[in-house]
Amino acid sequence: MATSARLLSIASRRNGQLASRISKSVTPLFGGLSSTSAGLVSFQRSWMSTDYPAHEVVGMPSLSPTMEAGTIASWTLGEGESFGAGDVLCEIETDKATVSFEAQDEGVVAKILADAGPNEIDCGIPILITVEDADDVDAFKDYVVEASAMPTEAAAPASPAAVAPEPVAAPAAAPVAAPAPIPTVAPTGGKIIASPLAWTVAKEKGLDLASLAIIGTGPAGRVIADDVREYIPVAVTAETTTAAAAASTAAVPPASPIETEHYTDFPLNEASIATANLLAHSKQTVPHYYLTVDVTLDSLLTLRSTLNTTLGEDAQISLNDLLIKASACAMKSCPAANASWMGDSVRMYKSVDVNVVMGSGDNLYTPLIKGVDGKGVKSISDELSTNLESIEEGTEKAAHFGEVGTVTFMNMGMYGIKSCAPIIRSPQAVALALGAAENRVVPKEEPEGDDDLYDTNVMLTATLSCDHRVVDGAVGASFLSAFKTAVENPETLLL
Repeated sequence: MATSARLLSIASRRNGQLASRISKSVTPLFGGLSSTSAGLVSFQRSWMSTDYPAHEVVGMPSLSPTMEAGTIASWTLGEGESFGAGDVLCEIETDKATVSFEAQDEGVVAKILADAGPNEIDCGIPILITVEDADDVDAFKDYVVEASAMPTEAAAPASPAAVAPEPVAAPAAAPVAAPAPIPTVAPTGGKIIASPLAWTVAKEKGLDLASLAIIGTGPAGRVIADDVREYIPVAVTAETTTAAAAASTAAVPPASPIETEHYTDFPLNEASIATANLLAHSKQTVPHYYLTVDVTLDSLLTLRSTLNTTLGEDAQISLNDLLIKASACAMKSCPAANASWMGDSVRMYKSVDVNVVMGSGDNLYTPLIKGVDGKGVKSISDELSTNLESIEEGTEKAAHFGEVGTVTFMNMGMYGIKSCAPIIRSPQAVALALGAAENRVVPKEEPEGDDDLYDTNVMLTATLSCDHRVVDGAVGASFLSAFKTAVENPETLLL
């Protein structure tokens, strides 16, 4: 069968007939791959019956079921050079690997249609012309690929059905997070290892790979195109980011829900989309790990009751206020956790600035309270009350609600959640989440008899999410130990 197919192809070329086929074998005429390459899924060739001698137009092959385009890293043969079975014609680079494009039969390179470089070439686009006789090479010096050899896309008919889904397109255009300001991260001084396609995508997005701390997911940490496409600037100035978010939110309100027979789509505002993108990026690039500790609240509740006796009914201190203060004191006791990963260094901050998660859904905000370690509990309580009123009235200020501090604090107790492992908000290194306060039966430290072995305490579970690049296990445990001490011995909050 293989011999018959070979004779048929040779005969068709000699007769100058027009023919085409897509190879379905793993080793077509020019489809052999090196042992380190992926298997060839499809490969396109065309025999052209024009005024030119018998020749073949070779298209960019598809090297995997999902490959849509690739780049030519280098040509190993030049025009006019002959090749035999097993000779490497060129190196084709995809997002996943660099593949050696080998020949399985002899021939001569008549014309190279695509130069090596970072430019992306769609699968099927002609890249090479081969002939059998070296004397035919000169005929292709000014060769132009015929339109019939180029893949075409069918134009979509302008029908009412195509116009109707326009409202659905509006949410798709909503992720305006792309035009976000480009961060200025100090380069590491080392060579950036990235694929040519990654450099091209970065250039199109206006990004400079040499100055960005993008973590590569390719082989040996190589930056690939998907890393660049999914990259979201996080180290931008607070004023620019928050002002842009506020302006876009005020100018473009969320679209109305889009209902169909089987489901309803609820478009999000741009601030929600930006938050979702940032959290997704953080979860994918930050090496999270989690530590948990149980904390007794009895002493802290006693302190709260004592303080509230001196305050009016409209100025009461909540348990949440005291826990925020305790987290700041713990951060001050463990300064190594009050830090950020900077790519080639770790930056430690001198002030504890806490983002407190408030609200839910489209009304989810993380207002920043600066210098919590140096503020009193009443001052913290007043600032939180002001933020809550702003959210309820819809008068939140962008500069105040969009800044990123050094730690994020989340209390899930109001929802009855026992524990929660929060996503770290870049460039922070830790995030603290608290569960619901509940009565728990615990063994007494000094039982007075066989009938008095247990006691009931008010307790909650605290979970710390850590960036392992900045906070190792010992540092994370030290922070939780300091937090437990501050809560169970609240007099230390006065220090």
